[in-house]
Amino acid sequence: MTRFFGHRESGQGLAEYALILALIAIAAVLALLFLSGTIQSILSIIGDKL
Repeated sequence: MTRFFGHRESGQGLAEYALILALIAIAAVLALLFLSGTIQSILSIIGDKL
């Protein structure tokens, strides 16, 4: 019976990495949404000075 559970542990680790990557991606998208106005104004100021 333990033979069957041994194979599932590697899949579980892969699923955990995928979940962490998904959470990081969601956090990055949310950060870009909230900071897009600030980033746009900073780039506009830089562009005006060039």
